[in-house]
Amino acid sequence: MSNGQRFPIQGFVWTAGLVAVAAGVVYLSYELVIAPRRAMQDQIREQKGTILKLEQDKQRLETYLKILKNIDRRARIEVLRQTKDAQGAFQTMIRFTETDANGKPISVSRELTLPGQEVYFDTLVIKFEDSYVEQGDPLKGHALLLFRRIFSSTMRAEDGFVIDKEGQAPEIYAEKLAPNDFEKDLWKRFWQLANDEKLAKEKGVRAIHGDAPYMRLEPDRIYEVSLRSTGEVIITPGSRVAPVQASPQIH
Repeated sequence: MSNGQRFPIQGFVWTAGLVAVAAGVVYLSYELVIAPRRAMQDQIREQKGTILKLEQDKQRLETYLKILKNIDRRARIEVLRQTKDAQGAFQTMIRFTETDANGKPISVSRELTLPGQEVYFDTLVIKFEDSYVEQGDPLKGHALLLFRRIFSSTMRAEDGFVIDKEGQAPEIYAEKLAPNDFEKDLWKRFWQLANDEKLAKEKGVRAIHGDAPYMRLEPDRIYEVSLRSTGEVIITPGSRVAPVQASPQIH
């Protein structure tokens, strides 16, 4: 074989070798540098997304907890007297007073006498979708409550004492802020909304129903019935009325 034939073959071998080496370098560079860097970048992006979601969840939880503590309507229940009749049946006399956040009366107190010890606070509640409550929507940012009536376990609910008139926006709302047409329409169509899922969704209503929590009342105690913005009707444990301090006698 002549030198002219040998040199092209050797050149080809060298070229192929260099190409192989270059390919190996490129492959190793990708595997050892580029691929790990991309994987790290993907991991960082994923971690940032996770952190962002956790922050959003945290903010939503903090907002919900803040809303959960907010009371939209409350009433103080004072047990004035509890006696037994000749047959040994209890008679419970209470004073019902709606109050503001500072405990100041915002309505005329009503004194009611009911048979028995277990007293029910019959209410109608309208709860809106959580998104409206979390955003503080001016119309749907809090639940609505109507104190329908108060009755006891030894009497018919129908014979209970009416507090708010059914089908109308509660008067207490009118004192704080004139009820808008939206709220008036909800109370007027309460039972229609309660039985029409499509209509309720159109109004942004999540739940609409009656709720009648009750408590076995004890004498000389004060309880509070309240509505949270999210729609829970709760009764606080009774606190004992502080005894009246006698005036010191001057000798």
